[in-house]
Amino acid sequence: MVTLSRDYLIRPNPADPRLTERVSGIDHTGAAVTTSVTVERALTIFLNSQEIVTAMTINDYPEFLALGYLLNQNMLRPDDVVTSVDYDADVSVIVVRTQRATNYEEKLRKKVQTSGCAQGTVFGDLMDVIEQARLPDAQLRTSWLYALTRRINTTPSLYLEAGAIHGCVLAHEDVPLVYMEDVGRHNAVDKIAGWMLRNHVAAHDKIFYTTGRLTSEMVIKAVRMEIPILVSRSGFTAWGVELARKANLTLIGRARGKRFVALAGEDRIVFDHDPDAVEEESTKLRRKAAVNDD
Repeated sequence: MVTLSRDYLIRPNPADPRLTERVSGIDHTGAAVTTSVTVERALTIFLNSQEIVTAMTINDYPEFLALGYLLNQNMLRPDDVVTSVDYDADVSVIVVRTQRATNYEEKLRKKVQTSGCAQGTVFGDLMDVIEQARLPDAQLRTSWLYALTRRINTTPSLYLEAGAIHGCVLAHEDVPLVYMEDVGRHNAVDKIAGWMLRNHVAAHDKIFYTTGRLTSEMVIKAVRMEIPILVSRSGFTAWGVELARKANLTLIGRARGKRFVALAGEDRIVFDHDPDAVEEESTKLRRKAAVNDD
């Protein structure tokens, strides 16, 4: 069990040489430029003796990604005893072993490709997660939301350094706890889910923030993780909103500066801060977001 602090427990490290490369080219005027680009790698995940998936990822936290992926696909149960997690960097393979015998051959044949970038997939019956949802009572103060989004948007990250990446943050009230990034938003979510599982972190009083769109996939993952509040600086899809309303998930999008829009679970919001006292988002960040927020 981790002790939650007033600062990040995990945060991006844009200086990590494994995560970016410098590449030369030309700009719109024909002038020579050198820029940072995000590095993606293949990671193959096994559950016991069965190969489950090969994901494209920046591969900074392979253990958390593997555990979170299996948990969010309902292949790993919250009460499963994980006996080992073995990562072989040379062949980019990670094996999660459990005390319970597993066989998901049939489940692997029944999969749905999601709208997430990097071709996310969801296995099994999508609607079961929503129909069975029992999200906890929770509260979101607008003072927390404004402080949280400002803190996240000014944290050094690959998102700001190189782009072509998505960020997800687990927060408690106005404090960001774990900030994960990856080439696919689903990978960033799964890494947080894996961290929560490994550290026995409760979800009932948490807020989940993402830089990406609020799609059906994002809603399903938040509901599966039993997190009651999902926030994005980007927009919505119609099915994402419909599923959030069915599950009573608080869904907030277009959260930039003083502005936001809530399309589900509005009753959890407490308006305790004057938006006129909040600074608008910087022009530099808006330009970066316009490129990255898809």
